[in-house]
Amino acid sequence: MKRVATRLSAKFGKGFSLASLKRMKQFYLAFPRGSALVGEGEGKGSTALSLSAGADEAEKGSATLSLSPRASLLFPPTLAWSHYLVLLRVTRPEARSFYEIEAARESWSVRELERQVGALLFDRLAKNKSPEQVLELARKGQQVSVPSDVLKDPFVLEFADLRENPAAQERDLEQAIIDRLEDFLLEMGKGFCFVARQKRLTLEGDHFYVDLVFYNRLLRCFVLVDLKMGKLTHQDLGQMQMYVNFFDRFQREEHEAKTIGIVLCSDKNDAMVRITLPDDNEQVLAARYQMYLPTEEELRAELEREREEAERVLRLTAGDEAAENTPGEARAPTSARRRRRPPSPAPPPGCRARGAAAP
Repeated sequence: MKRVATRLSAKFGKGFSLASLKRMKQFYLAFPRGSALVGEGEGKGSTALSLSAGADEAEKGSATLSLSPRASLLFPPTLAWSHYLVLLRVTRPEARSFYEIEAARESWSVRELERQVGALLFDRLAKNKSPEQVLELARKGQQVSVPSDVLKDPFVLEFADLRENPAAQERDLEQAIIDRLEDFLLEMGKGFCFVARQKRLTLEGDHFYVDLVFYNRLLRCFVLVDLKMGKLTHQDLGQMQMYVNFFDRFQREEHEAKTIGIVLCSDKNDAMVRITLPDDNEQVLAARYQMYLPTEEELRAELEREREEAERVLRLTAGDEAAENTPGEARAPTSARRRRRPPSPAPPPGCRARGAAAP
């Protein structure tokens, strides 16, 4: 390849260094069928580049690199070569496809694309999805149709720059988010518009304040965000439920969907959340935030822990259902069956059993 680079550089001039040729090869191997955005009828085939040089230009050692008409259909004009240099660093094809679709659809700058790749957006969105849903995410990008689609766990707020400040309070985090509102909206996802900060709700003379109020134009609903330092409590969920009910009854118009409430906390107990909220709950959500970009190893370890926990819950649920469906005499719980012992023999005449009252 070094000899090829030398010959091309001597004939056509700049742009054909060894590093450039390696990137060209990597680009072709990563996108042999063109962009993930191109339709099924257009995206078949390999990337074609045409190299043209006039006689005078060839003598001077310069050339013009241009896309052929077919090649121009293979990649969106909204993404520059700098975007694709970032995408080439994404090793998994499904993740690379997702980031390409979202970058083009949301008009991400190169810096925004780098941030989302570094924050492992694809992995966080795919965290609680089935393999079929993950494949759909890679093929179509993020689709916002139900409240849970806006949830990421965790939200990454590294831009707030509060990691080295253990004395930071909720108002400090809120102020940092307001100061970097553009970054926070990027982390929240698509369709969000800022509405208010410290929105006051008054009920018979008592005042309550919602930290942040957004509106999602795709879901057509208000999205309330409450920030909590430390571990999530059931009181926090109850407070958010009250905020959501207030907006649904006094702020929401008839054509709008029901309000969504998100409690962002630094730590949460998933079992407590499931017990506190009803089974059919879709309005009050809880998610963690962290002040640093997670590594892929950290996120993979967390996904593995959650998978094991979900499998454990499914096994327990299946065991309970099997016990309920067993015909005949009702079975005692497993713990009771394990502790069951044969009855003790009757005491001899004239002896008093332990714990028996004296005559």
